[in-house]
Amino acid sequence: MEEVEVSSKTDFCIGVAGYPEKHMEAPSLESDIHFLKEKIKLGAEYIVTQMFFDNKKFFEFQDICKKEGITVPIIPGLKPISTKKQLNILPLRFHCDLPETLIKEVVKCKDNSQIKEVGMEWCIQQSKELKEHGVPFLHYYSMGKALNIKKIAQSVF
Repeated sequence: MEEVEVSSKTDFCIGVAGYPEKHMEAPSLESDIHFLKEKIKLGAEYIVTQMFFDNKKFFEFQDICKKEGITVPIIPGLKPISTKKQLNILPLRFHCDLPETLIKEVVKCKDNSQIKEVGMEWCIQQSKELKEHGVPFLHYYSMGKALNIKKIAQSVF
């Protein structure tokens, strides 16, 4: 049998999830950060956050991570709202808060095409603010709907 040489050099790396509003199963944000720090110690090279709709929560999460010695890149995860149903589904399923301003704008809409526009505009503004604050990368949760993500990216980049 022929011996195969395995190279130790690779482009493979490990990323982990981070939760600006804490993971639903974590007893506290402090506990959540403790285990995030452990993941980094074990070799994770970056963090992608769960979706959030209020950049203030992301910036607070960044500050907490920095104070705890977490220095790997933290990539914000963004999701544009596209249906009225998501006002209930997203907070329930993903344990994230929706800003009252966004809720009011969505509720005013007559149909999902208007909601999709509101969601894209909200996500564009979030993206621009994050970039202004020096965030190096953005991650968009498309959930199978790529057209709105394409429009957002065209407006932001």
